[in-house]
Amino acid sequence: MAKISLFVGGIRPLPESGRPTGIYKQPVTAPLDLGREGFVGDQQADRRVHGGPEKAVHLYPASHYPRLAAHFPGAAAQLVPGSLGENISVADLAENDVRIGDIWQLGSARLQVCQPRNPCWKIDERFATDGMAAFIAEHRLTGWYWRVLQTGRVAPDDQLQLLQPATTAPTLAEAMQLWQSHRPALADLERLAATPGIAEHWRQKIEQRARWLRDNSGSAPPPTTFHVKPEQA
Repeated sequence: MAKISLFVGGIRPLPESGRPTGIYKQPVTAPLDLGREGFVGDQQADRRVHGGPEKAVHLYPASHYPRLAAHFPGAAAQLVPGSLGENISVADLAENDVRIGDIWQLGSARLQVCQPRNPCWKIDERFATDGMAAFIAEHRLTGWYWRVLQTGRVAPDDQLQLLQPATTAPTLAEAMQLWQSHRPALADLERLAATPGIAEHWRQKIEQRARWLRDNSGSAPPPTTFHVKPEQA
C-alpha cells in the first residue's frame, strides 16, 4: 500500500511562449470523482499527447525530485511534488515497483498501469531549465499513466493497494530500458508489445520499431524521442 497526495489543475499559459498547458497542478483537499478520462476538475491543453482513456491519471514518484533538484540546482526550489503535472504523488513507489497491467485500488476506483509518461518540452519552459525533459527521458524518471477500469471517488488521504499483480509482465523500468535500448532483440520487443494491459498507442510504436529493425538489420536504428517543442508560428 502507498499513501498518496492528489493534484489537479486547469489550463494556464507558459511563462515564455504563452502556449497553454495543464502542467500547473494544485493540491486537492477534498474527495474527487474519477472518470474514465481523469479526475473531475483536471484539464489537459494538448489532447493529442496528453489525456484520454489511456492517459487518464498520471503518477510521479516523489523520490525522483531530489535527484532532479541535485542535477538542476537552479530549479531546486520549484521541484516539489505536483510540479511536474502529476495527479498522484507517492513516496513509496517507483517504476521498478509496478508492472504493465498491474491493477490497483484507489478509493472506490480501480486503475491499471499501462504506459510511461513521455516527457514534454513544456517541462523545460515551466522550470526555465533547458535539458530537464531530456534528462527525465534519458534516466527513465518518467512516472506512469493509468487507465481507469472502474470509476469511483478518491480522497487525498487514500492509499493505493495492489489488487491484481501482473506477475508475468515486465516492470515499467524493465519495459522502458528495453524500449530505449539501441538494438533490442526482436523477440523481446514483440513480447513487450503483446503484454496484456499495455496502452494501445505504445504497443503500436513498439511494433513499428520491431518492423523497422527487422527490415533494416544493417542500419543504425532511429532513437526513441520525447515530445519536442514545435516550431513557433
